[in-house]
Amino acid sequence: MTGRTDPPLLTGEDLTLSFGPTRALTSASVNVHAGQVLALMGPSGSGKSTLLHCLAGILAPDSGRVTFDGRDLAAMSDSERSALRRSEFGFVFQFGQLVPELTCLENVALPLRLTGVRRRQAHRVAAEWLTRLEVADIADKRPGQASGGQGQRVAVARALVTRPRVVFADEPTGALDSINGERVMQLLIAAARDTGAAVVLVTHEARVAAYSDIEAVVRDGRVRSQEFAR
Repeated sequence: MTGRTDPPLLTGEDLTLSFGPTRALTSASVNVHAGQVLALMGPSGSGKSTLLHCLAGILAPDSGRVTFDGRDLAAMSDSERSALRRSEFGFVFQFGQLVPELTCLENVALPLRLTGVRRRQAHRVAAEWLTRLEVADIADKRPGQASGGQGQRVAVARALVTRPRVVFADEPTGALDSINGERVMQLLIAAARDTGAAVVLVTHEARVAAYSDIEAVVRDGRVRSQEFAR
């Protein structure tokens, strides 16, 4: 249930995926519209991160179909999917996965540089996002010199710097205390709503899922329900 009459921006239909003898997804279906925040909820090992990786084109399902803006991801070439992940998809992971050799400013600018934006312009836009995420004071520091909460805000800035149409956030507060986690979620959702991005959020925490518009419960590789968040 989504309550929207316009076509979904991102859809996974009957996705099945196995790793050897282990079935990770079984006929899992989910969709998200432009500007919506979808929370994939479930216990550890339920398949929610695997589902996110299929929706993002990182993993290819054994069967089923993922479509983004009407385009079948399986019909795209590897280079087309890579380009999609560089420009129209943004990613926030549990531990940030920032490049340790680069400064925080350079980390945020990296997606822009990969799409051909000149260094000066990329750094200017990255600096704006660091300010927006309240970490402008660590722009010249390396990730190892930042706190966990600061590093995750840098990761959010990096995910949003290209103004993607979908942000994939896999347990974005899982390594943070409750205060830092709350602020990261506030900043992430506010920025995504301002840019019109959809968010696909993996979590097992109700306080994090509370930021969503739609909740989908994943258990044993199946989407048991998808309904409006309360």
